[in-house]
Amino acid sequence: MGRTKFGLIGANMTRRAKVVEMYYPREEAELVAICDIDPDAIKGFYEDSPEHKDARAYSDYNDIIADPEVEAVFVMISDHYHEEVAVAALNAGKAVFLEKPMAITVEGCDRILEAAYRTKTPLMIGHNMRYMPSILKMKEVIDSGIIGDIECVWVRHFINYGSCYFRHFCARQETCTGLLLQKGAHDIDVIHWLAGGYTSRISGMGKLSVYDRTKNRLAPGEKPDRKASWRPDCWPPLEVKGLAAEIDVEDHSMVMMQLDNGVQATYQQCMYTPDSERNYTFIGTKGRVENIGDQGECQIHVWTNRGTRRRPDIIYDLKAVEGGHGGADPRIIKAFFKFVRGEAPALITPLAARNAVAAGCMGHYSMRNGNVPMDIPPVCKEWEEYFNNGQIDR
Repeated sequence: MGRTKFGLIGANMTRRAKVVEMYYPREEAELVAICDIDPDAIKGFYEDSPEHKDARAYSDYNDIIADPEVEAVFVMISDHYHEEVAVAALNAGKAVFLEKPMAITVEGCDRILEAAYRTKTPLMIGHNMRYMPSILKMKEVIDSGIIGDIECVWVRHFINYGSCYFRHFCARQETCTGLLLQKGAHDIDVIHWLAGGYTSRISGMGKLSVYDRTKNRLAPGEKPDRKASWRPDCWPPLEVKGLAAEIDVEDHSMVMMQLDNGVQATYQQCMYTPDSERNYTFIGTKGRVENIGDQGECQIHVWTNRGTRRRPDIIYDLKAVEGGHGGADPRIIKAFFKFVRGEAPALITPLAARNAVAAGCMGHYSMRNGNVPMDIPPVCKEWEEYFNNGQIDR
């Protein structure tokens, strides 16, 4: 098989496009076209990546999708455009790597699922945390049976760079739904994957508590400084500058989740903590597992006997791995081409990605409507069987 020729929709090299450009396997794939509505993004791509100076440039995603040489596309654009672009690409028979979250509504996800099912075109969602060493080690521990059957899950997400989400489209419900969905989709999917079930009912609580009180906001039309939130002087939260003029999404959220296999879980997210880490605890009938650190040099602690929290029975020391998100970025990009070429299944299914979005959407609805419990709408059996079977017709 020759190299898979692909296009990149969303060419801004300060964000997700750079991950694709850096890590795609040159021996298996060839970047032949790029697309962005911003001429500066196209110019910047060529300047940062002279290797791809011959890649054709488009300003309209319909044109790159219509390019007969393009076999697959990476959709690396703002969340509220995911549904529209992914459906168009699938309808054109192009294999799709779609950045997470799959869409910003349950209905949008289901329209993408319908297009992938109807056209039988490969679809993979960019849930790169399934490729992170810390998550894979915890799954290995759980699957070994050493801590018994999982019954309870606690997850806390501390985010000290959270102000970055309040500088652009993520600051508005209209264009992202909310950060329990946009940011939390990763964690919800990890809960589902490691606990072995999907959320069937969810109730939430959250509010906009800090970032709506900041001063020196962006003027209409002014571009945000996307690097500002990572600088040491971006602290304390109430003194952060350059946030979006309009903000209406919560900056902390918490949900309780009933999974369809009986497991119960909680997820808590705060966008203005002084530290950053995802902390997962999975508690089973014979013990529990917890991560201390989630990327780079971190540890996985396992308890199987009674004792203190300070003395785990097993400690796994994980070393730093090259690549963004703890080495997950290069792994998931390479995995997409293995999947498209029929050489290996993807770790994440579109059905799982949809159910992560569904939990996020219903969680937001709950927290904005008196914390009322919300049931997750199911998908039809035909779709469920198709996607669970690796997108292969029986």
